[in-house]
Amino acid sequence: MNNPKRLSDKLFVTSQIAPASIQALADAGFRSVISNRPDGEQEGQPDWAAIERAARDAGMVARHIPVAPGSIGHEDASRFAAALQELPGPIVAFCRTGTRSATLWALANAGKLPADEIVGIAADAGYDLSPLRERLAQG
Repeated sequence: MNNPKRLSDKLFVTSQIAPASIQALADAGFRSVISNRPDGEQEGQPDWAAIERAARDAGMVARHIPVAPGSIGHEDASRFAAALQELPGPIVAFCRTGTRSATLWALANAGKLPADEIVGIAADAGYDLSPLRERLAQG
């Protein structure tokens, strides 16, 4: 099973999840999963339908908010923020490495938390979001 990193009481992020590991995540207490990877991004990557099916079978709620690396926009962050409000927690979000999921969380919290706090929380989880500091400070 992946080792999800805590960003908040409700959200943890991790690298690519295999359908076979979803039950273990549910057994660990996760109630929802968010995928931030587009299908077909990498050869051998499980597709969203397989992840969603495994989540449903494990009693979890699943949401797909795919974003391409380096092109996360305001609408993507808004969709992620809405998912954080709507889905039961704790939630595990994933992408290839966890960085996009952490970035979406950071942007969803811009204007709610100080930029330095957001960057610090991400750093404690192993994600360097310092290049986003100015964007986060703008809210």
